[in-house]
Amino acid sequence: MATGQIFSRNTQALFYNYKQLPIQRMLDFDFLCGREIPSVAGIINPGSEGFQKLFFGQEEIAIPVHSTVEAACSAHSTADVFINFASFRSAAASSMAALKQPTIKVVAIIAEGVPELDTKRLIAYAQANNKVIIGPATVGGIQAGAFKIGDTAGTLDNIIQCKLYRPGSVGFVSKSGGMSNELYNTIARATDGIYEGIAIGGDVFPGSTLSDHVLRYNNIPQVKMIVVLGELGGKDEYSLIEALKEGKIQKPVVAWVSGTCARLFKSEVQFGHAGAKSGGELESAQAKNQALKEAGAIVPTSYETFEGAIKETFEKLVDEGKIVPIHEVTPPPIPEDLSTAIKSGKEPTYAGVPMSTIIEQGFGVGDVISLLWFKRSLPRYCTKFIEICIMLCADHGPCVSGAHNTIVTARAGKDLVSSLVSGLLTIGPRFGGAIDDAARYFKDAVDRALTPYEFVEGMKKKGIRVPGIGHRIKRADNRDKRVELLQEYARTHFPSVKHMEYAVQVETYTLSKANNLVLNVDGAIGSLFLDLLASSGMFNKQEIDEIVEIGYLNGLFVLARSIGLIGHTFDQKRMKQPLYRHPWEDVLYTK
Repeated sequence: MATGQIFSRNTQALFYNYKQLPIQRMLDFDFLCGREIPSVAGIINPGSEGFQKLFFGQEEIAIPVHSTVEAACSAHSTADVFINFASFRSAAASSMAALKQPTIKVVAIIAEGVPELDTKRLIAYAQANNKVIIGPATVGGIQAGAFKIGDTAGTLDNIIQCKLYRPGSVGFVSKSGGMSNELYNTIARATDGIYEGIAIGGDVFPGSTLSDHVLRYNNIPQVKMIVVLGELGGKDEYSLIEALKEGKIQKPVVAWVSGTCARLFKSEVQFGHAGAKSGGELESAQAKNQALKEAGAIVPTSYETFEGAIKETFEKLVDEGKIVPIHEVTPPPIPEDLSTAIKSGKEPTYAGVPMSTIIEQGFGVGDVISLLWFKRSLPRYCTKFIEICIMLCADHGPCVSGAHNTIVTARAGKDLVSSLVSGLLTIGPRFGGAIDDAARYFKDAVDRALTPYEFVEGMKKKGIRVPGIGHRIKRADNRDKRVELLQEYARTHFPSVKHMEYAVQVETYTLSKANNLVLNVDGAIGSLFLDLLASSGMFNKQEIDEIVEIGYLNGLFVLARSIGLIGHTFDQKRMKQPLYRHPWEDVLYTK
């Protein structure tokens, strides 16, 4: 039997007999604890090979599936825990196969009803080879903030409530898996939580005993006190009693043996577990509790006072300076499982805002975009600006390249989506895709305090056209009305328009070179969106940089142009498109 820790934040396991829910619960716990690598390295499913898709937080991962224990151990040499979800008929054979692999150090056997002779053989092999068996008939174990086995500790809500996403100061061991979940809650209320918890299983011959794990906890510096929950039947608690008497355990042990009610029954009673049956006086809960107390353990007068005894012991250790209160942390949120969300019947939300609220409070398109794109509710002047951008950039005629492609595709008999996509694919730096580039370059120039001369000439030396400057039709004496409307709105409603004013200064310099180098609608939106982000007070510098970098702003143009392009498709389907000659090609569109 190991003498110290058997798990860590880097522990990885092989999972025998594919069970989606317990594996996903392990991966969700990993994410909750901030583990960098998943705790499940591979799955063993006899007769199957390939990969199984699961989730590690929001990331979908593929876990290898192997057909044999030997193949899995060979492929994953760092995995030293074997979690066995085989049936009681095959659990012994597969567990023995795992114990014989040099890479496996711990085997957890979940199945109940494993033949006792088979269990004895497994125990003998494990003891001879310094390996650990947890079970049979166990839910497993958990090291808080590091690693958990299968369904141990139950749902994520229970894990968070029990503070199991970070380590505490208590080592806990129990025979019962169900009661271990209850005790995790009890210990979390009475102390700073557990460091490690093990349910050894309720069979007559457990692979590892209560005293085995208590002695391990005694050697783990992070464990400051130990809590033990035993039960009537068998003599396992007496090995712990002997260890206490011999002075092998120096840390406080708070213990309770359940089943004191057995004396109320006139005949022998079976309490669920194979080993939990009332027998001779020595195996009674009262006799064990009395013996533990005489050996030096802290034993309450009843289960109801168990929590009080744990709390009192913990507070005494804090007063003595042996325990420093743990700094609490906030675990990351785990994405809700789709099937759970469907069953819950929850109302759909946009960034946490219920659909009913959006309708009842009269939210507009700009408000919805702010929730879905920026994950927050922006002030009304910001969402109104978004709506103005969409209205002004909606495609307004067939003589632009996106509309041209849409019209040709629709005339070829393609469906609405195909026609729309053909037009959208035209969007790029030369057609509607300059909003992000304009914002990016204007922001860099303002951040570096470049003069318009330094900015424009610097771009010229690099061979880069200034995004947001220049127009095929508009001139200094024929300004783009859309730009004027946007500027007028921003000057009236925005707290600051420093980026827009910089863009105007750049325009003044470029107009000295050519009459068509005016600030276009892309440049106006790009510079003004910088002002919206910076002056609204709702975005930090890192968020602003990310928004500009990943292409949020071009999304406005895509959304706006989609409205016009769909209109062109409908026109073609109705065959009512008026006569146009495309300026770039000798193509005549007729009714």
